[in-house]
Amino acid sequence: MATYILGISAFYHDSAACLVRDGEIVAAAQEERFTRVKHDPDFPVRAVEYCLREGGIEAKDLYCVGFYDKPLLTFERLLETHLGTAPLGLRLYWKSMKVWLEKKLWIPQLIQEQLGCEVPVLFADHHESHAASAFYPSPYREAAIATLDGVGEWTTTSYGYGRDAEIHTLADLKFPHSLGLFYSAFTYFTGFKVNSGEYKLMGLAPYGEPKYVDLMLDEIIDLKDDGSFKLNTRYFNYLSGLTMTSRAMDKLFGGAPRRPETPLTQREMDIARSCQVVTEEVMLRIARTVHRETKLKNLCMAGGVALNCVGNGRILREGPFENIWIQPAAGDAGGALGVALALWYNHLGHERVADGINDAMRGALLGPEYRDEEIYQCFEEQAGVAHKLAEDELPVRVAELLAAGKVVGFFQGRMEFGPRALGARSILGDPRSTQMQSVMNLKIKFRESFRPFAPTVLRECVHEFFELDADSPYMLQVAPVKAERQIPMSEDQQRLFGIDKLNVPRSDMPAVTHVDYSARVQTLRRQDHPRYYDVIRAFQSLTGYPVVVNTSFNVRGEPIVQSPEDAYRCFMRTEMDFLVIGSYILDKKDQPQWQEELDWQEEFELD
Repeated sequence: MATYILGISAFYHDSAACLVRDGEIVAAAQEERFTRVKHDPDFPVRAVEYCLREGGIEAKDLYCVGFYDKPLLTFERLLETHLGTAPLGLRLYWKSMKVWLEKKLWIPQLIQEQLGCEVPVLFADHHESHAASAFYPSPYREAAIATLDGVGEWTTTSYGYGRDAEIHTLADLKFPHSLGLFYSAFTYFTGFKVNSGEYKLMGLAPYGEPKYVDLMLDEIIDLKDDGSFKLNTRYFNYLSGLTMTSRAMDKLFGGAPRRPETPLTQREMDIARSCQVVTEEVMLRIARTVHRETKLKNLCMAGGVALNCVGNGRILREGPFENIWIQPAAGDAGGALGVALALWYNHLGHERVADGINDAMRGALLGPEYRDEEIYQCFEEQAGVAHKLAEDELPVRVAELLAAGKVVGFFQGRMEFGPRALGARSILGDPRSTQMQSVMNLKIKFRESFRPFAPTVLRECVHEFFELDADSPYMLQVAPVKAERQIPMSEDQQRLFGIDKLNVPRSDMPAVTHVDYSARVQTLRRQDHPRYYDVIRAFQSLTGYPVVVNTSFNVRGEPIVQSPEDAYRCFMRTEMDFLVIGSYILDKKDQPQWQEELDWQEEFELD
């Protein structure tokens, strides 16, 4: 009889559930996709329901449930931290006690109540869950492991190695010295939202100059040669207050944090660049230390900092490892997957097989899928006008639309697990267009104009367009555009500063080339996503480019779409031209008036 293990992460941000059957990942999803609450931290009721449904089982059929961290250790840290900073820490202490006394101290009882049965509940250390999510699904029989995030229990950074079914930790760093919190502090200081705006800080960095690097290294972070570090806590407020940075940080950078939604200045751009440079240096030094200590050729990574694809790209190009594999759901959501696999391999002692080539993530396509009949029923309910395409007709039609400069919502197969859209819940465009980035940002995504877009490129062609000849299936590595495809800047253009650089084409693929001539690359093999691959292959036949713009199918402030209803609603609220969902195609011009449009636009303006 099969052994089913359910993994759960919850109550911080990005709660999720994952179902493992005899060591195989059956399903995984974040709760936000079902509730439509971005980064939903609540117990993942709907994600659990989906996972059990996908596995064809009921809760009573579970062998056990794994929770991704140890709440009592986290509670200990909070008590010591808040009371140790009293009276300053008391306000934060009382604010956090309510949720702890009501929920977080009663995890087993809460899980059993939600599942409706007395299934055993087991716990893993937070960074053990990260390490398991990084190593166990990887293609490697043995690999070094690095986990870097904000904080889990007491740990903020750890490294070790995995061999077959065993994982060993060699060293770690403890709170409050955290690279994730360092990065989040500057996310806050530049006016973006912590735990979601870190991508914005990374995207803003190339517009600035690294003028504050020495200041940060002298005053804020004491960085050692081996990558270990200590933060100067006088510049931070997360120990005792309700903000990330202190008045001392204001003084150091000549003013208070930028207020959200106000215009960006050169100061924010220079701070973003400097923070990114320091973060990359820490990541590189840690990677070199891990390699020296383990003497292994492969590296696996997880934790929120592992989503810093610029740093990952530098580790691959400049670091000592031959191969790098990063868990696509590297943040807390991936902890649900990690704890489930840790219980299977570590707690139950099963053998692990890895072929050195293929990972166990199924392209991260682990979420819900919808049949054509379900999709058509959604259109009927919305009075939408859809046309069905034959299997061989669909890729060609989509490629023709993209080549004509149209923006296409693309909804196919199982939803992605993790923060990236990888072709299942994506918005596609022509990378050759000089207008595509601004059109997508301002008219479709409703987000900041400086935000870059990523390319999806056929794996066999990636070396022709980017300085990369390795797999990057999860869009977690940044690579330079090939020099012969770059467009050098004129003397006048080189004198531009900040956002003025935005509209200067950098290559023959301007829509996916960032201002520093880089791109966040997703490589695609046909076996991972056949229909998406065939679209890009057809686009190559028309244009010579095996590359498309790929951004997530959502608008600013909303999670990526999960259902056909979500997709149709997002399609109608924006200036997308076409929606391709399952075997159906919808032209915006053929659709009835969207009744919700006025109310939603007013709500968005107030958000």
